[in-house]
Amino acid sequence: MSDAQFDVAIVGGGLAGGLIALALHRARPEFRIALIEAGKTIGGNHRWSWFDSDLSVAGRALLHGFRQTGWDSGYDVEFPTHRRTLKTAYRSMASHEFHEGLLRDLPKDAVMLGRKAAALDARGVDLEDGSRIDARAVIDCRSFQPSEHLYGGWQVFLGRHMRLAQPHGLERPTIMDATVDQVAPHGNGGAYRFVYVLPLGAHDVFVEDTYYADDPQLDRSALSSRIDAYTREHGWDDTAIVGHEAGVLPVLTGGDFAAYQREIAVPGVTIAGARGGFTHPLTSYTMCVAVENALAIAEEADLSGQQLAAMFEARARKHWRKTGYYRLLARLLFFAAKPERRVKVFQRFYTLREGLIERFYAARSKPLDKMRVLSGKPPVPIPAAMVAMFKRGKPLKSGSVKDSPQTDISTETKA
Repeated sequence: MSDAQFDVAIVGGGLAGGLIALALHRARPEFRIALIEAGKTIGGNHRWSWFDSDLSVAGRALLHGFRQTGWDSGYDVEFPTHRRTLKTAYRSMASHEFHEGLLRDLPKDAVMLGRKAAALDARGVDLEDGSRIDARAVIDCRSFQPSEHLYGGWQVFLGRHMRLAQPHGLERPTIMDATVDQVAPHGNGGAYRFVYVLPLGAHDVFVEDTYYADDPQLDRSALSSRIDAYTREHGWDDTAIVGHEAGVLPVLTGGDFAAYQREIAVPGVTIAGARGGFTHPLTSYTMCVAVENALAIAEEADLSGQQLAAMFEARARKHWRKTGYYRLLARLLFFAAKPERRVKVFQRFYTLREGLIERFYAARSKPLDKMRVLSGKPPVPIPAAMVAMFKRGKPLKSGSVKDSPQTDISTETKA
């Protein structure tokens, strides 16, 4: 059984897949697009945040139709011996806002929810219900696939959107409050821990507990208790929990990317999103690269499926080479600094110039930026740093994240 022919079938309705569908529809409204998502909503259960300076004019235009929360007054960071307000405007969008915006802007028959792909090929998608979507081009935007060819650590997080009884009085987000206890919640030693706070309205606040940890264990109960303690400390009495997110993300320290590409490749199928390697290795940040990839696909919409797949395979290799510096920094973080002292690495980083910090998060660091990050008094021992430069780390294999009620592998990056 086959549905009608589509110009493009996109498998995976997360950030990458949804933005590609939107960019294609705006550039080529005559195209028949299928956005295929196994879940009941587009975007899952996530919150994405970004710096306004990360996006080009075209990128801001692509996101313009979505409901967002913004802070033009900048954001705060807090560390044990350093506090700072940075002036860069900050933006945030919840997955339900992404879902609503795409349903509003895309053709009614373009979004296919609750339909899971069983197999992909260059000419279409076989669904688990036995039906098939035929398409001239197929784009795979499913979640990151752990692999023995990639190495690194993990970013573990749990966030809660609360509605408070009284106004919280916050003017700006705090994107890193690292004054909190640096011990991992599950008893396996230390981790770089910070709390992320977004004032979403006068009574609404989003609080997230995040760890850069050696293992991917997500103990929801422990992290939830720590959020309870944090909110009590700030005098925030929540009357309702509006939403939440939780997940485990890879922090890449190295690997054989060519072997990884061979492992996930489907001949003639374009691979985009985190699955294709389009992420910031150290921060797991994807918004700016997801936007630019969507615009690139829309610009080359007339390419055949084979040509588009080849273009994105080369684009992924270029992105891997470009982000090698950040994998080096990830090695220094995980292998040169003791877990409970990783906070010093980030504390020193946030003493640097604001423009350097902006470019870092967008993976656009200039040569002088890179030198400045590594110069001066190092926050890690020099001998340990020299050894760390040549370490690979643990393979990010599929078995690394245990399948249990307390552990979840995130399908999207959170920022």
